[in-house]
Amino acid sequence: MRLILLLLQNSRLSYAELADKLSLSVNAVHKRIQQLIETDVIHKFTAKVSMLASQAIPINISGTSQLPNFKDLPDKLRSHGSIYWLAIGSGKFLYIGAYIRNLAELEPTISFIKKEAQISEQTVGISQPTQVPLVNLKPVDLTLCNLDYQIIASLKDDARKAISTIANELGISSKTVRRRLNRMIKNNLIELTLEWYPDKSDDITTLMDLRLKPDSNLATVAYQILTKYSTNALFYWSFVNIPNSLTFVIWTNSMGELEKLHKRIEKEPEVISAVPYVLCTGYIFETWRDNLAHPMLSTSST
Repeated sequence: MRLILLLLQNSRLSYAELADKLSLSVNAVHKRIQQLIETDVIHKFTAKVSMLASQAIPINISGTSQLPNFKDLPDKLRSHGSIYWLAIGSGKFLYIGAYIRNLAELEPTISFIKKEAQISEQTVGISQPTQVPLVNLKPVDLTLCNLDYQIIASLKDDARKAISTIANELGISSKTVRRRLNRMIKNNLIELTLEWYPDKSDDITTLMDLRLKPDSNLATVAYQILTKYSTNALFYWSFVNIPNSLTFVIWTNSMGELEKLHKRIEKEPEVISAVPYVLCTGYIFETWRDNLAHPMLSTSST
């Protein structure tokens, strides 16, 4: 799980860098990654224009579905173009993630999901829009040129592709590719991550919704839980329109371990309630964000 978390944050980390962070040998890291690929826990390593550069607003819609089955739902959601994630949890509870370009798209997206997923009572969470990095950057430092888009497009379905391979594809020098890529990473203009399917493993992944006391500091509580339960609590979401609420992604080896963890978290002083939904099946879809670089492939890099 620590390996997956590192690759979710930057899927281009070298085997040597991963080995150093995990105190493993390079060969051990390589073997683990290959095993995760072979079992489809890691479907592919991806690259796209970052949240900052695309100005995307992430939203999360959750609720219990009234559908008799979910056989057609993934294809319907995939066709929308803004929906990137569907997680089917226990008790027909659904989590659906989307990227909208602006708040004018919020209501139409909610209506589409409500209709197709048949969620009568849904919770809509709006994530904090991506802010400019807190460094002394000029506006030009936060823009992408045609060549940047071409590099992102080259890495789209293979974010670990060698610099030399990208250079050969685009007909430029490896030095130029490395320089442009390092700039994009430094300025948070490219998102290098992976398609992760935890339901393909034998472990249990749970989405746990926490409701906190009204005067709670979300950042403080989130940090405390991540630190105290670092073996199991992987990461979390919070939403600007839902105060005193956190959703954690929890990993356990068994249902018994999950039950004990659930009881411990519910006893935390700032927690009013903790509701777990075990992830049964997950789907990842391409959206408009994945295709932002495509029109740039045939244009000049100058």
